[in-house]
Amino acid sequence: MALINANVMATCFDNKMTQLLYLLSRLTSVFIFILVMGMGQCGFAQDAAAIRTVSSPDGNLHLDFWHTGKSGNKKMYYRVSYKSKPVILESQLNIKLDNHLSQLALALKTDAGSWSDDMVLEKATESSNDITWNPLYGERSAIRDHYKELTLHFYKESDPRYKMNLVLRAYNQGVAFRYYFPDNPTGVYYRITSEETEFTFPANTTAWYEQWAQGPLKAMALKDWPDESERPLTLQLPGGIYTSLAEAAMVNYVRTKFTLKDKPNTIATAMYEPVDMVPYFYTPWRVIIVAEKPGDLIENNFLLLNLNPPSQVKHTGWIKPGKIIREMTLTNEGAKACIDFAAAHNLHYILFDWKWYGPAFTFDSDARKVAIDLDLENIIAYGNEKGIGIWLYVNQQALVKQDHELFPLYKSWGVKGVKYGFVQVGSHRWTTWLHESVQRAADNQLMVNIHDEFRTTGEQRTFPNILTAEGIRGNEEMPDATHNTILPFTRGIAGAGDYTICYYTDRIKTTHAHQLALGVVNYSPLQTLFWYDKPSDYTGEPEVEFFEKLPVTWDETRILQGEIGEYIITARRSGSEWFIGGITNNQAREVSIPLNFLTGNQKFITHIYTDDETVKTKTHVRTEQRKVKPGEVVTVKLKPSGGIAFWIHPEAGKTSGKDSAGK
Repeated sequence: MALINANVMATCFDNKMTQLLYLLSRLTSVFIFILVMGMGQCGFAQDAAAIRTVSSPDGNLHLDFWHTGKSGNKKMYYRVSYKSKPVILESQLNIKLDNHLSQLALALKTDAGSWSDDMVLEKATESSNDITWNPLYGERSAIRDHYKELTLHFYKESDPRYKMNLVLRAYNQGVAFRYYFPDNPTGVYYRITSEETEFTFPANTTAWYEQWAQGPLKAMALKDWPDESERPLTLQLPGGIYTSLAEAAMVNYVRTKFTLKDKPNTIATAMYEPVDMVPYFYTPWRVIIVAEKPGDLIENNFLLLNLNPPSQVKHTGWIKPGKIIREMTLTNEGAKACIDFAAAHNLHYILFDWKWYGPAFTFDSDARKVAIDLDLENIIAYGNEKGIGIWLYVNQQALVKQDHELFPLYKSWGVKGVKYGFVQVGSHRWTTWLHESVQRAADNQLMVNIHDEFRTTGEQRTFPNILTAEGIRGNEEMPDATHNTILPFTRGIAGAGDYTICYYTDRIKTTHAHQLALGVVNYSPLQTLFWYDKPSDYTGEPEVEFFEKLPVTWDETRILQGEIGEYIITARRSGSEWFIGGITNNQAREVSIPLNFLTGNQKFITHIYTDDETVKTKTHVRTEQRKVKPGEVVTVKLKPSGGIAFWIHPEAGKTSGKDSAGK
């Protein structure tokens, strides 16, 4: 039974017509379903497409699914709507398995193919969940996990012993789905060759394309992409809808990016490579976050955490987020200077970057030994006296070769964390190795910062010793301000990003107040500051106070205003204190910031840090202090590539009872 294809119609009519046709298709589908069910007694119901829907708890989001076609040639389809507006038009779901193994091929009487072709729906089960959990740290101190779930249980018509479930979830923030393969009767592994998940959007949808995880971002139509695009992938739809395509719980699988299909306005998943899995197993979640404002995508990124299992780390007292500075000289004198600077400015860690144990890109170096004139034992002891912990960079070659030995050794030395360098990403082998290595680090009470192309998919809930990860075009590449105003709405959906904020170096392409604001705009529980700077660069600039007071984990996060690629105003709360970071692109602008997030009748003190060329310091940042009250509107002018930072606390006291790491 054919359904009205709203996607085809959307290419011919304007956006209002697209919405009307989408609603018509839903009504028509329901009518057809009722009609054929009524004809079931006459034997016509076997090929009917029974639409099954799971809706969000608030009723705004609807995920429709149907499985249609003749026996041996069935297809699975889905679509998503938000407040009756189309988000995903009719799109195909499919997963292909290469059944090349003789035992499995014999059992299934086939050589390869799409499982949906041969699947029969056995039953559907519904469930729901509504709990609130408290992360060890994060962008908010409490997270609600509230959803409705529909699980479709299929078996293969050619051999009913082989089964597959499709799990569909609807949250108020978005929808997600994944496959589950129970045990099979032969015990043979499955080779998944592709997940062919389509995402067909209304015409005139724009995507923020990114070719690699540390690449530039560009707004593009859904055509003429030079290659696959990274995830999360943020899109703006006609009609005032924003969405982000992401994956969650990708810990024993392969990375999936997005590619264009020949079908108009359609993106599809693109697996890094085939993956061999032994049943039973789940595939990662395919996630569609939906919002009416781009800032809501950021506020709702906790959806990825909800789609991951709870923490596997039983005792977590050693996991302490904080601020870190890099020691670049790799000398005893330089290390002590960094420790002194960190202690004086309320930082928490210093990092010895690569080459402390020899050349990084070789298996011949031994990361159990210091290869330079550096008394690491004495430096660690000196740091302990000052309350400053030590992190060590270790490249993947040394980790692959030695992490079983390194991690117990580093724990005995008193090292607090390891920065993984140049990890390989994408393949099943390296994805599995990485997460097993992170678990070994946790077993030895070591925190982790994973650098280069890796991005988390919410697994920091399961492995909370992953404080941060790179996979971000930050100040190692020195992007411009426009890039920085895109990042929070794209890369920020994946969670913590180690941007490596700079302050004094003349390489930055923004103002200094812009760099201050990045500490709030870009979330990272291990916040790297002064990346290309050294302690001697500091000459008493008063605005460094903002970095000193800045927490790295939060009780509440709000995106007050923002447009992708233009500007963003982010407010985060730690205890009774609020910190605001605002940045603009390469253009100047004036913004009015309502302080309606402040509550109560008391007054607040706000410290404001703005760009001002008349200030006679090398950074040209003005600091001022004034009283404000809840609901007051503060209007500020942002210079091109500029920024503004606020630190707000109750007038009665300047601290909230937490230290600046939010602990």
